Amino acid sequence: MAAMTDTKRYGKYYRFGLYLVVVVLVNLAGITLFFRADLTRNGVYSLSAASREAVETLSEPLTIKVFFTRNLPAPHNNTERYLRDLLDEYAVHSNRYFNYRFYDVSAEEGEVDEETKRNQQAAVGYGIFPVQIQNIEQDEVKFQNAYMGMVLIHGDVVDRIPAITSTDGLEYTITSKIEKMNSKISALLNLDEPVRVKLYFSSSFADVAPQIDLPGLMDIPGRVEALVNELNETFYGTLEYVRRDPSVDSTAMAEVRRNDLITLRWPDLPDAGVRAGTGTAGLVVECGDRRRAVDLVQVYRHIFGTQYRLADVEGLGETVGEMVDDVIDINKKIGYLASHGTWPLAGGNPYQQEQQNPDALTNFNRLVSGEYSVVPVQLGEEEIPEGVDCLIIAGPREPFSDWELFQIDQFLMEGKSLAILLDRFNEIVPQRGGGMGYNQPVYLPIETGLDGLLEQYGMSVGRSYVLDERSYEQRMPEAYGGGSRQIYVAPLIGPEQINDRLPYMRNIKTLVTVKSSPVTLLRDTIRAQGLSAEVLFSSSDRSWEMADRIDLSPWAMQPPEDESVFESMPLAVMVEGAFESRFAGGEVPELEATAADSAAAAAPGGDLQPLAGDRAIIGKGRPGRIFLIGTSEIVKNNVLDDRGQSLTATFVMNVLDHLNGRDAYAAMRSKTRSFNPLGETGAGTKAFVKTFNIAGLPVIVVAFGVLVWFRRAARKRRIQTMFAAADRRA
Repeated sequence: MAAMTDTKRYGKYYRFGLYLVVVVLVNLAGITLFFRADLTRNGVYSLSAASREAVETLSEPLTIKVFFTRNLPAPHNNTERYLRDLLDEYAVHSNRYFNYRFYDVSAEEGEVDEETKRNQQAAVGYGIFPVQIQNIEQDEVKFQNAYMGMVLIHGDVVDRIPAITSTDGLEYTITSKIEKMNSKISALLNLDEPVRVKLYFSSSFADVAPQIDLPGLMDIPGRVEALVNELNETFYGTLEYVRRDPSVDSTAMAEVRRNDLITLRWPDLPDAGVRAGTGTAGLVVECGDRRRAVDLVQVYRHIFGTQYRLADVEGLGETVGEMVDDVIDINKKIGYLASHGTWPLAGGNPYQQEQQNPDALTNFNRLVSGEYSVVPVQLGEEEIPEGVDCLIIAGPREPFSDWELFQIDQFLMEGKSLAILLDRFNEIVPQRGGGMGYNQPVYLPIETGLDGLLEQYGMSVGRSYVLDERSYEQRMPEAYGGGSRQIYVAPLIGPEQINDRLPYMRNIKTLVTVKSSPVTLLRDTIRAQGLSAEVLFSSSDRSWEMADRIDLSPWAMQPPEDESVFESMPLAVMVEGAFESRFAGGEVPELEATAADSAAAAAPGGDLQPLAGDRAIIGKGRPGRIFLIGTSEIVKNNVLDDRGQSLTATFVMNVLDHLNGRDAYAAMRSKTRSFNPLGETGAGTKAFVKTFNIAGLPVIVVAFGVLVWFRRAARKRRIQTMFAAADRRA
C-alpha cells in the first residue's frame, strides 16, 4: 500500500519532468527547424532571388552594424521590426561570411551608460548621426533624436545607410549596396594603374582669400591630402594624391579648362594690396580615360552681388568615394544619345542660375546614375562604345544619317537593347514682344528618320497627341475662379490599363504621361520575324486623338461630341527577340565626311578611303529588346521626382532594368509599393454603396431582431403545446 502511495507521489514529478524535457526539445527544434510563411501578395517579407544570390555568393566577410534606437514611436518601431526580420532572412540564406548585429544606442537626451556612449561614438564615426523624429504622446507633439542607420563592412570597403526612415525599397537598397561592394572590391583589386585624385589649387588665393570671406580656404590642400590618405585604407591603397597649381603651371591651367572647373577672377584691390589675378580650387578623380570633377569653391550670384562658399569639406570624403566608384566603372554601362537634339542630362552650371537649362533631365540622370554608369554617345562623331548594352534615345529632334541609323541597327543586332522615347512634334514658343495678345505655341512635326527603322522592327508612332477624359486634374488658383481643370493631354493611366502580367510591371498601379503619341504594333512584321511584343500600358477607352491642328491650350482640348472617336490606344510597348536588320542584303552606308576629314584628305598624303570602314552586316541579330514610347516628357523633371519615389519613376527604372537583364532587381524595387488606388465604378454602384452604408445596417439589425422574435415565439408555442399534451395525458 505504501509502495503504491510513493509511486503516485513521485509519478506527478516524473510527468512534470517529462513535459519539461519535451518543451525544451520542441524549442530546440524550433530554433533550427523553424519556418516562416509570408502570406503577403507580393512577398514583402521574403527575400527576392537577387538578394539570396547576393549573400549566397559572398567571398569575403560582410558585417552589418545596425545603430537603431529602441522603443521608437510608430511607424519607426515597425521599421525596426521589419529591418530585424529582413536581416534574419539574409542570414538564413547567406553563407558563412554574412553576419549582423544591432547596437544599443539611445537618444542624446537622458542618462546613458558607458556602452551606449561607445556605441553612439561608433555610429558617429561611421557617419551616422541622430535624426529628429516626431512623437505624439498624450495629445502633445514632441520631437526626439534617434539613431536609425546601418553600416556595411565588406573586406576593407565600407558603405552606410545613414537614415532608415521607411521600409519602402529597403531590401533593394541593401542588396544593391552589397552587389556594388562586391563589384568594387573586384574592380579595385584588378586595377592596372592607381586612381589619381588631383587637387587643382592656386597659390594666388593666399592674397585674396581674406577679401572674399572664405576662412579655411588655404587649409584645403592639407585637408584633401589627409582625406586621400584616410580613404586609401578602404580603397586598398589604390588612390594617389596629386597637387597642381594652375597659377604657376600653364599645363595645369589647360587641364582646368579641359575639366571645366570654375576659375575665379578678381580685379586690383589697392586698399588690400591685392593685384588682379585668377584662382582655381577643384578636385578631379581620374582613372584611365575616365574622370570626374568637382569645384571646391562655389559661386552664387544674386541681386546683392556675388558670394563665395567653400564646398562641404566634411562631406568631401563621401563625394570623392562616389567619384572613385564612377571612374573605376563598378556599375553596368548604359549609353545616352547626347547628339541629334536630345534633351541634355545636365542643366549647366548649378551655381549660375541664369544658365540652367529647364529641359535638362537632371532627376532622370540622378536616378539612372545611381544604378548605372551613364556614357554619353555622340553618334555622329563616334561609334557606340564597347561595353554599352543599352542605348537611350530621349526626344531626338534632328535627322539621323544612314550611317547613324546603321550603327543603331547593328547595335541592336548584337543582342543589345534600345530605349526610344520619341516626340512627334517640336513645340516652338514665340518670343514675347511680337505683338498684342497671347502668342500660342506652334507645333512642328519632327522628322528624324527613325520611322523606317522602327517599322522594320514591327512598331510605329502615330503623328498625333492622345487626349483622355481620365487625365490629370489641375487645381486652379482663386484668382482664376478656383475649382479644377482637366489637362486632357496628360492621361492618368489606371491599373486596368497597365499590363501587370509582366514581372517588372507588377505593383505599378498608376502612371502619368504628358504629350503622348499613340504607338502601334505591326503584328504582321512581328509575326514574320518571330518576335514577341507586349503593350505596357494604354490610354482609357475615353481617349481620342488630336492630329490635324495641334492646339494644346485648355479651351481647345474639349472632348469630341462624336462617341465613335473614343478608343483605348497603346502608349508604350516592349518588343523582344531576334530582329532582322533593315540593312540586310545591302551595302554599308557611307560615313559622311566632316570638314576636318576633308581637310585631312586634301593634305599631302591624305586619303579619303575608306570612310565607312570595311565591316560585315549582321542580317539577323541575337535576341535584343526595344522599349518604345511616344513621348520624352515622362523622363523630364516635371514628371520624375528627384528621389525616385513616384510610381512613374519606378516604371522608368524597371524598364531600364529589364532592358539590361536585371528583372530580379526590378521586381524587388516595386514589390514594396503600397499605393492601391480605388477601382473606377459607375454612378449606380456608387449610389447603391452609399445607400447601403446609410440604411443597410439598420435594416439588417431590424430584420435580425424580427427573425429572433419569430424563433422565440415559435419555441414558446412548442413548449406550450408540449405541456398541454402532458396535461391531457394526466
